[in-house]
Amino acid sequence: MRPVSIHTGAWRYPGAVPDANFNFPVLKQLIQKLEAGKFDAFFMADHLAVLNMPIEALKRSHTVTSFEPFTLLSALAAVTEHIGLVATGSTTFDEPYHVARRFASLDHISNGRAGWNIVTTSNPDAALNFGLDDHMEHAERYKRAREFYDVVTGLWDSFADDAFVRDVESGIYVDPEKMHVLDHKGKYFKVRGPLNIARPVQGWPVIVQAGASDDGKQLAAETAEAVFTGGGSIGDAQKLYADIKGRMDKLGRNRDHLKILPGAFVVVGDSVEEAQEKRALLDSKVHYANAIASLSIMIGSDASGFDPDGPLPEIPETNASKSGRQRVIDLAARENLTVRQLAQRLGGYGGSAFVGTPTTIADQMEEWLVTEASDGFNIMFPFLPEGLDDFVDKVIPELQRRGIFRTEYEGRTLRENLGLPRPENRFFPG
Repeated sequence: MRPVSIHTGAWRYPGAVPDANFNFPVLKQLIQKLEAGKFDAFFMADHLAVLNMPIEALKRSHTVTSFEPFTLLSALAAVTEHIGLVATGSTTFDEPYHVARRFASLDHISNGRAGWNIVTTSNPDAALNFGLDDHMEHAERYKRAREFYDVVTGLWDSFADDAFVRDVESGIYVDPEKMHVLDHKGKYFKVRGPLNIARPVQGWPVIVQAGASDDGKQLAAETAEAVFTGGGSIGDAQKLYADIKGRMDKLGRNRDHLKILPGAFVVVGDSVEEAQEKRALLDSKVHYANAIASLSIMIGSDASGFDPDGPLPEIPETNASKSGRQRVIDLAARENLTVRQLAQRLGGYGGSAFVGTPTTIADQMEEWLVTEASDGFNIMFPFLPEGLDDFVDKVIPELQRRGIFRTEYEGRTLRENLGLPRPENRFFPG
């Protein structure tokens, strides 16, 4: 969710709520519908800048602005009981103490349902909002992210689970023997600690990661418990799945303790033709100015001068997301798309899409699951509320009928529902 659909034209689709990004009663209804459908989590994507696109594109896009994730998810925690709440937290433009404290707070407020999507932030405009002229080089961002993760998780372990005794009779509130001062001194961070909040309900909120570059895959194998991956063919997905799980094997991590969740843009119809017509109508709501701006962002270069009806020219390497750029190049080559066709696809949503009936969509999902292309999916809805309602009311019952999706939540916390272990406190084991 962004905090609603990621598709640029979604706000203009018939029946949509144009102001849904900032309409809390609507967002409340959406997450409660997801919880009724037994979804694992509501993932709040985030950006730290108005997206770098021309004004002509900017004025037509609903994806450029949204609520701050922690504020929204804390409010949504109060109106839900089971569904996880995953927020993006940048390792490039934030401090570990801030991130550790916010996620620990969200985990306590939600009674164990928080997840941290670790991002290194590839948008160069974000740097300008934080006193920098340019953002950090790609490999350097990942080195910083690795140390950032170590500091945050160390801060979460500041107190033993039973440190807060709160003995009214003796007057002892916290046992100082069960408090650890981190005193971290590294290349990027110097953080004393301890965190001024009790250890999170889940020990640590669930760690989510989304990079697919070599640096990103290594970070995922070392640290992540769920990975959001980009669009591509099932063959590409199987290679990525084997790569990340193989890296886990080498590190001695249990491969079941990381869930690989490709993005799946799902358009449901009573027939395949109807679903295709819905997508065509949705894509028609995207203006070309937005389309070409989206292409520019994805490749890290200005595409406005490209021949709209010619093939995608050679794209130079930049400091933008390498995996995102490569997916665009591969998509153009795989489907032999012109710049215009490629831009219009990306201007709406250019990732993997399941467009069809509840049965055909369930068939595709089942194939991905049984052939080790994924452990599940990061569902993206084309338009709201209809697209979400269609999936919950029609596709989920079909998945449940096949026995490949839950009918009831397995536990109380996000970790329990994902089948993930609660991490041991490194300073207070046992």
